[in-house]
Amino acid sequence: MADDEQDWRAVILELLGQRAEGATICPSDAARAAGGERWRDRMDDVREAAHGLVADGEVEITQHGEVVDPSSARGPIRIRRRR
Repeated sequence: MADDEQDWRAVILELLGQRAEGATICPSDAARAAGGERWRDRMDDVREAAHGLVADGEVEITQHGEVVDPSSARGPIRIRRRR
Protein backbone atom coordinates (compact mmCIF):
# COMPACT_ATOMS: atom_id res chain seq x y z
CA MET A 1 0.00 0.00 0.00
CA ALA A 2 1.22 3.49 -0.84
CA ASP A 3 1.94 5.56 2.26
CA ASP A 4 3.21 8.94 1.13
CA GLU A 5 3.22 11.28 -1.85
CA GLN A 6 6.36 9.74 -3.35
CA ASP A 7 4.73 6.30 -3.26
CA TRP A 8 1.61 7.64 -4.98
CA ARG A 9 3.70 9.40 -7.61
CA ALA A 10 5.46 6.12 -8.34
CA VAL A 11 2.13 4.30 -8.66
CA ILE A 12 0.80 6.93 -11.08
CA LEU A 13 3.93 6.81 -13.24
CA GLU A 14 3.98 3.01 -13.22
CA LEU A 15 0.37 2.81 -14.39
CA LEU A 16 0.99 5.39 -17.11
CA GLY A 17 4.06 3.41 -18.19
CA GLN A 18 1.80 0.41 -18.78
CA ARG A 19 -0.47 2.43 -21.08
CA ALA A 20 0.01 3.50 -24.69
CA GLU A 21 1.57 6.88 -25.32
CA GLY A 22 -1.01 9.60 -24.79
CA ALA A 23 -3.31 7.33 -22.78
CA THR A 24 -4.76 8.52 -19.50
CA ILE A 25 -5.59 7.05 -16.14
CA CYS A 26 -8.23 7.99 -13.65
CA PRO A 27 -6.99 8.80 -10.14
CA SER A 28 -9.15 5.90 -8.97
CA ASP A 29 -6.96 3.53 -11.01
CA ALA A 30 -3.99 4.46 -8.82
CA ALA A 31 -6.05 4.42 -5.63
CA ARG A 32 -7.34 0.94 -6.43
CA ALA A 33 -3.88 -0.32 -7.39
CA ALA A 34 -2.22 0.65 -4.13
CA GLY A 35 -4.91 1.80 -1.73
CA GLY A 36 -6.16 -1.52 -0.48
CA GLU A 37 -9.77 -2.05 0.52
CA ARG A 38 -10.13 1.59 1.55
CA TRP A 39 -9.00 2.95 -1.81
CA ARG A 40 -11.74 5.59 -1.84
CA ASP A 41 -10.15 7.17 1.24
CA ARG A 42 -6.92 7.59 -0.75
CA MET A 43 -8.33 9.61 -3.65
CA ASP A 44 -7.19 12.94 -2.21
CA ASP A 45 -3.68 11.50 -1.77
CA VAL A 46 -3.61 10.46 -5.43
CA ARG A 47 -4.85 13.83 -6.64
CA GLU A 48 -2.24 15.59 -4.49
CA ALA A 49 0.51 13.38 -5.92
CA ALA A 50 -0.74 14.10 -9.44
CA HIS A 51 -0.59 17.84 -8.71
CA GLY A 52 3.04 17.38 -7.64
CA LEU A 53 3.81 15.53 -10.85
CA VAL A 54 2.24 18.39 -12.82
CA ALA A 55 4.48 20.87 -10.97
CA ASP A 56 7.49 18.70 -11.84
CA GLY A 57 6.47 18.65 -15.52
CA GLU A 58 5.91 14.88 -15.57
CA VAL A 59 2.16 14.70 -16.22
CA GLU A 60 -0.85 16.73 -17.31
CA ILE A 61 -4.30 16.83 -15.78
CA THR A 62 -7.16 16.78 -18.26
CA GLN A 63 -10.91 17.20 -18.23
CA HIS A 64 -12.93 16.37 -21.32
CA GLY A 65 -9.64 15.87 -23.19
CA GLU A 66 -8.36 19.39 -22.47
CA VAL A 67 -5.39 20.19 -20.21
CA VAL A 68 -6.53 22.03 -17.08
CA ASP A 69 -4.87 23.69 -14.12
CA PRO A 70 -5.08 21.11 -11.34
CA SER A 71 -5.63 23.78 -8.69
CA SER A 72 -8.86 24.88 -10.35
CA ALA A 73 -10.08 21.51 -11.66
CA ARG A 74 -13.34 20.40 -10.09
CA GLY A 75 -14.96 17.07 -10.72
CA PRO A 76 -13.56 14.08 -12.60
CA ILE A 77 -10.03 14.38 -13.95
CA ARG A 78 -7.68 12.20 -15.99
CA ILE A 79 -3.90 12.00 -15.75
CA ARG A 80 -1.52 11.52 -18.68
CA ARG A 81 2.18 11.83 -19.33
CA ARG A 82 3.15 15.27 -20.48
CA ARG A 83 3.30 15.58 -24.24
